[in-house]
Amino acid sequence: MKRNQFVQVMVLIAMDIVMTTLAFLLAYRLRVVTAGDSVGPLGNFLPILPLQVGSALIVFLMQRLYYRRHNTPYLDEFYALFGAVSIATLMSVAFTSLLFRDQVDYHRWMMIYLWALTLILVTFGRLLVARGFRMLQARGIGEDRILLIGTGDVGRMILQRIRHSPNLGYRIVGVVDSNGNTAALDDAPFLGTPADIPQIIEDQRVDEVIVALPEASHQEILGIISMCEREKVGIRVFPDVFQIMANEVSISDFGGLPLLTVRDVALRGWKLALKRMVDIVGACLALLLASPIMMLTALLIKLESPGPVFYVQERMGLDAKPFPMLKFRSMRADAESNGPGWTVKNDPRRTRFGALIRRISFDELPQFINVLVGDMSLVGPRPERPVYVEQFRQRIPRYMDRHREKAGITGWAQVNGLRGDTSVVERTKYDVWYIENWSLALDFKIIIQTILNAARRNNNAY
Repeated sequence: MKRNQFVQVMVLIAMDIVMTTLAFLLAYRLRVVTAGDSVGPLGNFLPILPLQVGSALIVFLMQRLYYRRHNTPYLDEFYALFGAVSIATLMSVAFTSLLFRDQVDYHRWMMIYLWALTLILVTFGRLLVARGFRMLQARGIGEDRILLIGTGDVGRMILQRIRHSPNLGYRIVGVVDSNGNTAALDDAPFLGTPADIPQIIEDQRVDEVIVALPEASHQEILGIISMCEREKVGIRVFPDVFQIMANEVSISDFGGLPLLTVRDVALRGWKLALKRMVDIVGACLALLLASPIMMLTALLIKLESPGPVFYVQERMGLDAKPFPMLKFRSMRADAESNGPGWTVKNDPRRTRFGALIRRISFDELPQFINVLVGDMSLVGPRPERPVYVEQFRQRIPRYMDRHREKAGITGWAQVNGLRGDTSVVERTKYDVWYIENWSLALDFKIIIQTILNAARRNNNAY
């Protein structure tokens, strides 16, 4: 473990101890406020404190919550801590009952308070630590030195992502390529060929190697990995996303031979029923809360330009079946008199109010009606028009896999910035990943991120 990694782990452990202790003291105080003097003095409950702190540290360690991860989303951090803190609190209760059965008469409500406050305060403390280290890394302190292998489109995309996200804590020291391209990649110096990797790692003090060669053969990739492993550096391989099956691939035994078994990832049975129940409840709540805004929007649309309030457009949904998708009209009534077309920047067909509601996504609100009647889901791949589906299915691998689930108002691609005038190929990759990794927690995460992103200006939404 490098020195800066060790420092981060130690800071995290110290923060967890401080926040867990503070949660214990606040839980006791809250119980005194709610139950009065009958609770007893603080000293009676002090044996619980080391058990809670120790259980939390053990569970966090077992759950790899001290493993250094770059730019972990806050919601993912909260999900991981929710389970870990719950287990730690149950362990604390069990050890207290076992070791101090006659000495400590703990209160159930106090343990509930302790669980909730530990979750809140530990999460807050870890966010502070993450924010602090990201600020340092953005200033070049404690950053990881990266060697990028591959100068093609994928290599360029990774390089741009790292340079546009200094909070990731990465710095590209140079690039390596085996195709004879010796030119620098966006000012990242060319350092040699794969045969030079061991020497480059030593000379440049490389911490991690990113292999961005999705078109390379397995033999080439294995050779590069072998050279990197000898130098004790981290290795990350960017795969061709269309050739992997995320969590839905299992390894089975076939007479001693390992085989990959690809399972059907489409939602079935209770999962499908659960997702539908969440859609109905969510759509009803959204329509109830948004009804005043929708009424005002409809009135302003009608006052600004002649024509209907709603724009009904045929889109492709589950199993590539068409359905009428509802939107608030944001363009002139004759906008498609010459046929369908992509919306472009400063599109002259938009009305002034239409440009506003498109920018803040209010034009999508009527789609909660589509969710309620069963044509769409709250979360899923965004639906396209049939004319575009026919085009995309011919040139984009696995594009039709998007239609294995219902279309959604929002989706994994949208919360990752792929909305509006962005690459259809990249959106398809995110949509397929979502379908193969679906969970109710992922849906809630996407919904929360959509709400948080609603106030941000989207430069691709015209």
